[in-house]
Amino acid sequence: MNLFGQSGALTEEQWIWLAKISGAVSGSAVSLVYMLPKGRREAAIRFVVGLICGMIFGGAAGVKIAEHLTLNGSLGQAELMLMGSAAASFAAWTALGFFKRFTDKMKNQDSLVPPQRPVFPQRPVLPQRNESDEH
Repeated sequence: MNLFGQSGALTEEQWIWLAKISGAVSGSAVSLVYMLPKGRREAAIRFVVGLICGMIFGGAAGVKIAEHLTLNGSLGQAELMLMGSAAASFAAWTALGFFKRFTDKMKNQDSLVPPQRPVFPQRPVLPQRNESDEH
């Protein structure tokens, strides 16, 4: 009995789904090496987005990467899905990390700039009179 409750080997479709899932998870995991999340919430959000992007864009990314590297005929569908899902997940995780850091930096810059006071016209300065001027 295999992973999907069937007797015998996995079908091609099951291999593709397994490759998509494992590619998306591994892409998010590899991303941890490059940019650690600051907290659990950020880690959870980035992991879920990486997983979803890997599942959705894995096929197209795998085909494009294989085409760019001229690997079209030498890889099977499962390998294309694994490679594409990992790349799409990694790209999503990294892009979200950079976006988060950028927005945090912008928030911090806004708080460091003091609010500007309104500019009012100044009253003209009149010369002061000295007692010696009166005599």
